[in-house]
Amino acid sequence: MEQFSSTVKFLVEKLLQKQQRDYDQIIETLICEVPGPDNCPETPDPQLEECAIQLWNWAIAKSVDETISKLQKAKVRHVACSLLYCCEPENPTEGIIRKQILMASKTGRTWLDCKNPQMADSFLKRAVTSLETLYSQLTSRADGAGDATLSKGDVEKDLLRILSCQAESAISQGKNHEAVVCMQRCKDMLLRLPKDTAYISITCYNFGIDAYNLGKLEDSAFWLSQSYEIGKMNLKYAPEPEMKAKVLRFLATVYLESDCQRSHEKALSAVNLANKECASVAGLYLKIRVLLRSGASDDHIRAGLNEMLESAVPLEVCLNTVRLLMSEDRESLAFEHLRCVCCHFDSSPDLGTALVLHIELLLQRGKDLLCKQKIEDIITGHYTGKQLTSQALTSLHVMLWDKASKHFENKNYAEALQWYNFSLSFFKGGQIDPNLAKLQRNRASCFLQLKQLEKAKDAIMEVERCDPDSIFTHFSVYKIAVQENNVKKAAEAVNAMGRLAKIPVSSKDTILVSEDASSNLLSLAAQIALENEQEDIAMKALESLCENSKDDAQVLTALRCLVRLVLTTIEKSGDETRNANLDTLLLYLKTALQKISHRSNMTVKQCTEEANWFRKIAWNSALQCESSPDRMRNFFVLSYQLSQLCPPDRTLLMGQKTCLLMAAAATLELCRKSPHSDQTEELTQALEHIQICWEVWRSLKTSGNFSMDPTNTLLLLYEFEARAKLNDPKLETVLESVLELEHVDTKVLETIAALAMEPPSHFPLLCKKALRAALSLHKKQPQTDLARCSKCVHSLIKLSLPSGVTEVEAHVLEEVWDYYEEALSIIAAAPDDFPEMETLWLLTRAWNTGILLYSLTQYPEAEKWCGLAMSFIRHLGSLKESYEVQLSELYSEILDRLDKAKNSHIMEE
Repeated sequence: MEQFSSTVKFLVEKLLQKQQRDYDQIIETLICEVPGPDNCPETPDPQLEECAIQLWNWAIAKSVDETISKLQKAKVRHVACSLLYCCEPENPTEGIIRKQILMASKTGRTWLDCKNPQMADSFLKRAVTSLETLYSQLTSRADGAGDATLSKGDVEKDLLRILSCQAESAISQGKNHEAVVCMQRCKDMLLRLPKDTAYISITCYNFGIDAYNLGKLEDSAFWLSQSYEIGKMNLKYAPEPEMKAKVLRFLATVYLESDCQRSHEKALSAVNLANKECASVAGLYLKIRVLLRSGASDDHIRAGLNEMLESAVPLEVCLNTVRLLMSEDRESLAFEHLRCVCCHFDSSPDLGTALVLHIELLLQRGKDLLCKQKIEDIITGHYTGKQLTSQALTSLHVMLWDKASKHFENKNYAEALQWYNFSLSFFKGGQIDPNLAKLQRNRASCFLQLKQLEKAKDAIMEVERCDPDSIFTHFSVYKIAVQENNVKKAAEAVNAMGRLAKIPVSSKDTILVSEDASSNLLSLAAQIALENEQEDIAMKALESLCENSKDDAQVLTALRCLVRLVLTTIEKSGDETRNANLDTLLLYLKTALQKISHRSNMTVKQCTEEANWFRKIAWNSALQCESSPDRMRNFFVLSYQLSQLCPPDRTLLMGQKTCLLMAAAATLELCRKSPHSDQTEELTQALEHIQICWEVWRSLKTSGNFSMDPTNTLLLLYEFEARAKLNDPKLETVLESVLELEHVDTKVLETIAALAMEPPSHFPLLCKKALRAALSLHKKQPQTDLARCSKCVHSLIKLSLPSGVTEVEAHVLEEVWDYYEEALSIIAAAPDDFPEMETLWLLTRAWNTGILLYSLTQYPEAEKWCGLAMSFIRHLGSLKESYEVQLSELYSEILDRLDKAKNSHIMEE
């Protein structure tokens, strides 16, 4: 017990400290120590009572300056009240009991405000118990009867308030029966406490609202009825008539939503009572609703409508009533009332709102003829003193345009034009207004469809005057230019549209409504041009669309169209314009690659379909560029890049391999056809294609047998040529790879030999290595190709003994001698088939070599080579006799000179 007291005192002192700011933690600790009046230990300690008073006053002070929250206030009051009860003496005085009543009732009220009715109940119950104790004390007094009577009256007032709080708690917990019992006690007490009549009436009204919000219409009706009945108990202290009428209107609404005939009768009774209590716009309108819902006759409803007009109800409410009548299928009554409203508000500046509603309703019911007459009357009135407000006029324009638009969509162009003309009638001559420009554009569209070109041009002149910088204006100009077959003007309009498309468009056209008006206009412009067989203009529009649209799918559709158009042009064009068209096609395909690569707003399937379509176009276009290696390469590269955007499979890899091979071949061909000093960039690019192709080829070979495929050979050939021209040190490695191939063709080796010496390449050693390998392969063939063998030997000799040399090393002579022996063996194998001129060339080179050696005083070698030359004479055909005579004489002279030279040399020694 002492521990409880000391803990509470300590916490209260801590909370009351001036410098204390962390209230929440202390309050939570307090409420844990002091759970409630029913669970607190009895502790008759005056200091604890003082703590309770201090806490109570502290909570009041802190809530005034909003230092603590409502929930914290409830918890502090909870603790203070509980402490007061646990300190209660055996025979409490009237003062203590009154404190208990005050604290318990207010704590209960605070918990209710915090939406915690369960916590509130225990305190409200305690307050009632304390009130009963106090009432018992007051009743038992023998003296001071007057004061006792007054005090008992105060007790009853407090009890009334507490009972109403208990009713509120019961309502919030869904205990409607308990709430009814509490309020019945309050109702009985009103006979002695008439001044609280309005309070209890309004409390019941609030209960009715709560029940309505929870969908409990029967409970809501009960409480609202109680509110009204209690309000009648004492007219002097009843709620104001406005409040009574409010209760009755709400009651009528509840009955109306109950949706049964008996309820409708009650609703009508309630709303009539409400209007008697205090007539209001809301009450009069509600009465019409009730009459309509209850299926009242037109006469009864008409009486209610007349009552509204007589009560000076605002125009807007009258118009809402008309709309209500229309929604309840009282069409004739609605139009009748609308006419009455128009007459009643004839002098009102807002009359136009009623007239416009009349037009709206006529249009909804399809009464076009009557509507047109009414519009003509409004137009006349608009210019004779009954001008429509800007808001009413805007609403009317919207309706007229909407009607015209529907006729336009249904291809009733003359009818659409008539409705647009009604709208035009409200614009003054010379007026500059963007809406007028839109209207004239729409009229021009109608005229064009009706083949009234001159009238369309007149309308567009007005458009250009009102809104010259609109893309829609230029689109209208464009349509007329196309109709007139004015290519120049149409092109100017498309260029202007493209320029304006870069500016965000926020306006809408009635005929054309889209999220991206600029792009759709350009697309439509292209369509119109194609329909009129003006392909050049269509291409301009589509190109502008591709440049400005942010919708990749739309751009790709435009690019497809452009590709088809340019392909058609290529088929018809001559050689002069063919290359220009191919360059244009290349540009379109590059744009397509860029858009598909973004993959925005497209599924994987869509991307694949688009990439495949453009890939095939690039492939086929490359095949048409045989005379232009540069273009061929670019198309094949594009085809490969587009294929990378598709899911890989065997067929696709084959296509990629071919693209890269052809791109590399085209690049090398370009270098051969257009030799210049620096081809590094092109050759490096060719190498890149070759390296990628190797990777693709390696992947492809894992999917099957490609033993007969020449890709390995072609790649090595292309790589050798590129590296040779780049003077790449890896060139010999490439040749080794060729020699390691399982099946090497002699033509490949001969080609490599030629490439090794093709300017700017100069690799004689590699050339000879390739030729020797080729010669060796030739000799292994079942039937030796003597001509090709001879050609290899010829090239080997020529490389080893280049023309114009002035000195020859011994090892070179040995090498060349071997080649000559090879040549002799070839001739011996088929003397009749060996070309005579080739024999003559071999003879001449051998003879010249001997003469060179003679001039260098290398007499034995000179004799040897001249003798070799003489050995070829017998293999000559028609030239044998001539060369035999000449060379024999010269050879004899040389031999003589050699002998003399030898003798001279011996004598010198």
